[in-house]
Amino acid sequence: MTRSMKKILFIILIQIFLRGGIIAQEKNLGKDTLGYKTELNILYRDKTKEILTEYMEARCTLDVYYPVNQKDFPTVIWFHGGSLLGGERFIPEDLKNQKLAIVPVNYRLSPQVNCPAYIEDAAAAVAWVFNNIQKYGGNPDRVFISGHSAGGYLTLMVGLDKRWLSHYNIDANKIAGLFPFSGQTVTHSTIRRERKISEVLPLIDDFAPINHARADAPPLYMITGDRELDMPARYAENAYLLEIMKAVGHKKTRLIEVQGFDHNEMIDPASHILLKYVIE
Repeated sequence: MTRSMKKILFIILIQIFLRGGIIAQEKNLGKDTLGYKTELNILYRDKTKEILTEYMEARCTLDVYYPVNQKDFPTVIWFHGGSLLGGERFIPEDLKNQKLAIVPVNYRLSPQVNCPAYIEDAAAAVAWVFNNIQKYGGNPDRVFISGHSAGGYLTLMVGLDKRWLSHYNIDANKIAGLFPFSGQTVTHSTIRRERKISEVLPLIDDFAPINHARADAPPLYMITGDRELDMPARYAENAYLLEIMKAVGHKKTRLIEVQGFDHNEMIDPASHILLKYVIE
């Protein structure tokens, strides 16, 4: 075989090898990504039933990320953090491509609004999911709520205080599970700021999730970062809610500390814990 023929054969073999790699990548892409769709910027407030401000139309929106070749899948509603002062909806990377729907939610923020506007928004978004997820193939009996920091606080308020969802004729007990990531269980520090009182000293009033502990609440899985690395007293707050939930007779409350991870780093490992229970 001449040198030129060897060179041609080598080029052909390289092309075959590269083509095989491209095909493999396309197959993996189809498996991991192309089986999902995302519908963006859905207004979850009903214009026909209430007057919406420009700010409400801008902030009261959600996305639906869902598997297209699956039926009766579970759904996780995800509330972003940001101290009720900032933040934008997003999907934690580790929750993608897991045969479930993710609904990231935006809500109004302080100081443009004050309490309880953001709690009302959270409840409106949850109600929208219950009323619409079946259209995408989801099972309304498998709707879970989660969120990080301020989003964890909203998760707890909507799940424990039944009045917010009852406004939409939805029983909060229909929620399949609550997964607050490092959420405040006392009255949120931003609510205290709005009232011009100390953000450091704890307050337990009607806007404290711990004040709405009840035996018949949905399963509750509280996840925090390392007690030495998370926000001050955050683990202790969640531990307090754990004991109160036990005291009122709730049988499905757990507290999981993700050791070695701080307030922001704990989202990834906490997401894996959530998946364990949602898709088991």
